[in-house]
Amino acid sequence: MVAAIKGSLPFKLVYHERYDLNLGEHVFPSQKFRLIYEMLLREGLAKEEDFLKPDPASDEDILRVHTKEWVRKLKTGKLTASDVMRLEVPYSQELVEAVWLAAGGTTLAARSALRDGFAANLGGGFHHAYPDHGEGFCAIHDVAVAIRKLQAGGAVEKAMVVDTDVHHGNGTAAIFRGDPAVFTLSIHQLNNYPGHKPPSNIDLNMDDRVEDEEYLAALIPAVERAMDEFRPEILFYVGGADPFCEDQLGGLSLTKAGLKKRDRSVFEQARRRGIPVATTLAGGYARRVEDTVRIHVNTILAASEVALAFPSASAART
Repeated sequence: MVAAIKGSLPFKLVYHERYDLNLGEHVFPSQKFRLIYEMLLREGLAKEEDFLKPDPASDEDILRVHTKEWVRKLKTGKLTASDVMRLEVPYSQELVEAVWLAAGGTTLAARSALRDGFAANLGGGFHHAYPDHGEGFCAIHDVAVAIRKLQAGGAVEKAMVVDTDVHHGNGTAAIFRGDPAVFTLSIHQLNNYPGHKPPSNIDLNMDDRVEDEEYLAALIPAVERAMDEFRPEILFYVGGADPFCEDQLGGLSLTKAGLKKRDRSVFEQARRRGIPVATTLAGGYARRVEDTVRIHVNTILAASEVALAFPSASAART
């Protein structure tokens, strides 16, 4: 299938060179955003014209999700030692710029998905961020900012989040708890970070070392049922590379092929129902950063294959 999609993509990708958090030697490989971009171009899977460059989200849009105090702390560098400890990455102005850009990028990807059926932000997916603090490498919840921005502008009313990061989407669950307009689904390793897991609408708790077949058998029927019952106007897909069997921060045993099948299966179910998909590329901490990059590139490849199989969302419904 790789040869079949070479050339311009049937949808847009969002990327900014300042997505890199400039963390240096850190378990979070923030250089992966640039490496994904470069691999897509090098292998002919995308062209320069396929990429959109985001503006940072406005403070007004960030404040649709986050508290004034947390935004003030981030913008002025007044984080407490406890704030930094929970965030687990060193504070810098480059970090602030990157997460504001990621929020703008996910919003841009969502608008592009509503137009084209698919779009992907090569950054974002910061699903551990809470309204009043950051956690687990996540300072600003870009997906939540995008959802609230679309809702405020009347672009959508109902959104769904399908989170396939190996770690539970605790920030997502907390932000949208009790909100009938947003449906949250998280599939994750039960015995892993975070310790406290607020309830999503659906939580699929995977035991340690679950492999491809068991994982997919849990995820795909749950996604199908949720789509049919909730009927979202857009789906935000948080595509984690960290369920991979060689991930340093994960304890599941999925293969690269299994992860690509995961992505393609979710995209296909959405496409069959005419639901636009905005993808963010979330966690990935493989011992070899090339493995993480390949898994994320495969997510884009899976979307391309589905987009070609179903040339338009309207065609998928007929």
